[in-house]
Amino acid sequence: MASVTIKAEALPADWRDFVALTKPRVMTLVVFTGLCGLLAAPVTIHPVLGFTAILCIALGAGAAAALNQWYEADLDALMKRTAARPLPAGRMDKQSALHFGVGLGAFSVLLMGLALNWLAAAILAASILYYVIIYTVWLKRRTPQNIVIGGGAGSFPPLIGWAAATGNVAVLPVLLFLLIFLWTPPHFWALSLFVRTDYAAAGVPMLPVVAGPKTTRNQILLYTIPMGIAAVLPWPLGLSGPIYGIAAVALSLVFLFLAIRVYRNDATEAAAMRPEKKLFAFSVIYLFAIFGALVLDRWMI
Repeated sequence: MASVTIKAEALPADWRDFVALTKPRVMTLVVFTGLCGLLAAPVTIHPVLGFTAILCIALGAGAAAALNQWYEADLDALMKRTAARPLPAGRMDKQSALHFGVGLGAFSVLLMGLALNWLAAAILAASILYYVIIYTVWLKRRTPQNIVIGGGAGSFPPLIGWAAATGNVAVLPVLLFLLIFLWTPPHFWALSLFVRTDYAAAGVPMLPVVAGPKTTRNQILLYTIPMGIAAVLPWPLGLSGPIYGIAAVALSLVFLFLAIRVYRNDATEAAAMRPEKKLFAFSVIYLFAIFGALVLDRWMI
């Protein structure tokens, strides 16, 4: 892997660079699933406390993203899609990113514990540590299964939202955790198929790099099936109503259809990977729609 030197004397960072460290686009989905977990809980929470809980989830996600970029500044400098981030671009020094990430994470956990409850705070802390230590430090550079195991990091928000509202954990938020956990591999592998040259240049052992496109497409299809089952399960288990159930079935069938198209595609060039790009785009819509349907179902009952 080519060596990259991050500028020792970074230019003064402004507020936009600190915002960029939190990966706001990724945070949107994290915050939304956390909010849905909170709203789906069988209790009514005071709006101020609800806002505080979601703020803590957002700050915790931002902290994890900042620490991820602090640790991976060398990798980000090697990939086109990440080279303009504050650290590899030289607009911020690594110490500032580290202090920002640690401070933001500690504040989010402490505020969650004091304002809501310590179970939600503990799960929030676990989610931050999982993403930073297990995924970023331990798995990402070592195994093509990094996304599979590391997917747990992004699966916590519904659990956190539910725990913030109720003070406990139940079957429904666990199923929502499982849904996101199983959704993560096909979502990220679809992306990694058409940007695999970036991962190869950085020496990251993503599945398309080490096992090839065909194996990756097989795995996308294999993970889509249990993901769809996890999505639909709350309905037959009596944890949701028909609004959610019908939406989950319909959306999962569309996801499966797109995964089959990816499975049948044999292209090796990014320009010919239209099915992969469509699956990646739909996978984001899928999760927003599934969780939105859950909240609609809960409030229509």
